Amino acid sequence: MSNEIPSEMNFIDLPEFGGPEVLVPAHGPVPRPGPDEVLIKVHAAGVNRPDVLQRKGGYNPPPGASPVPGLEVSGTIVEMAPDVTGWKVGDPVCALVSGGGYAEYCVAPAPQCLPVPKGLSLLEAGGLPETYYTVWTNVFQRGRLKAGETFLIHGGSSGIGTTAIQLAREFGARIFTTVGNAEKAIVCRDLGAEAVINYHGEDFVEAIGELTDGKGVDLILDMVGGSYIERNIAALAVEGRLVQIAFQQPSKVEIDFLPMMLKRLTITGSTLRPRTVAQKAEIAAELREKVWPLIEAGKVKPLIHKTFPLAQAADAHALMETSTHIGKIMLTCE
Repeated sequence: MSNEIPSEMNFIDLPEFGGPEVLVPAHGPVPRPGPDEVLIKVHAAGVNRPDVLQRKGGYNPPPGASPVPGLEVSGTIVEMAPDVTGWKVGDPVCALVSGGGYAEYCVAPAPQCLPVPKGLSLLEAGGLPETYYTVWTNVFQRGRLKAGETFLIHGGSSGIGTTAIQLAREFGARIFTTVGNAEKAIVCRDLGAEAVINYHGEDFVEAIGELTDGKGVDLILDMVGGSYIERNIAALAVEGRLVQIAFQQPSKVEIDFLPMMLKRLTITGSTLRPRTVAQKAEIAAELREKVWPLIEAGKVKPLIHKTFPLAQAADAHALMETSTHIGKIMLTCE
């Protein structure tokens, strides 16, 4: 190992499942890159809902992945496997990983790395991979969103939501979103949402009916589940698509599927973490071609709500669970 790379590093350990307090600073060996992998000296790591789910015992890493939480990082490549092409030591990158992000050094598959977009800081770039990979594959690949279509995003002020609003706006969709307060509504409108529905006082099915003259929306991106599922089906237009990416309410519900048949609906969803490197590489290639130019042109960017030092990962998780944040919560190593 190069003299510039220490033998040990600081990271966040998860010795048991539970509340935010189970995330504890630890010290251990720096990982080594395997075939087609790079080692990144981490500058920033994003905090995401799947990390919270892992902390609670509901989203274990896939076989072979690091048990350390963290699914996205930015930093500098400091070591590469001999078979890696397209990158060199010293390159600033951001990367989607299957685990290991809450650490000073993180191994990433080379095909899942993307260059830090021109004009963005390393901190901002650290908030790109998880949300942009997720939005691209679910909204544009699986959801098939097209210009001129209507699109309802639940939780518009989240990292996923703010990303989905911006990208849908750039690709010509009409955007509606749900939020929990007036401050979040302002942010979503500023990002490009045509209408914002406060779920505490409004029924989004009724609101969508009024906004679309009774037609319903073409696409819904949902991370709530539970009682929202049947209501989502009611809010969809003929040939509409529902894309489910998470469950904050139960995933088991009783539903009448007759409306799905009558309206010829598509109900789909996905998880990103267990997908193969080859599948994630395809998403990365599309992002680099179709989305990175938008970022470099200043048309879309990650919203950073708050940053915490790596050792304060527990505080970052506690903030995420309040759902008061707007945009991304980040951990920094430098």
